[in-house]
Amino acid sequence: MAPSRMSGEYRKSPMPRYLIEREFPDRLNMPLNETGAALCRAVADNNADFGVTWIHSYATPDRRHTWCLYDGRSPEALRRAADCNRLPVTRITEVLVLEPYFFK
Repeated sequence: MAPSRMSGEYRKSPMPRYLIEREFPDRLNMPLNETGAALCRAVADNNADFGVTWIHSYATPDRRHTWCLYDGRSPEALRRAADCNRLPVTRITEVLVLEPYFFK
């Protein structure tokens, strides 16, 4: 059973959640147009084959580093999905969700 939000404890997702750090020496090439949208859809579709869900990502302004939040069965599943999508993986860290609104 997940801890109550009122308890002030970390919330565990039904599936493990991971933070994936990536480095792009030549910059992440994700155009902000229909081509970029199609790339994102392809990543999401490929991820589904490995039981992996992309939640969202953060990128540095120079697009050389990203931190991506994912749900997945295991780090191995995340690595296989990244390989399929031709995305680098610098580090995978399992994380718990801590929200600032525990006492609502």
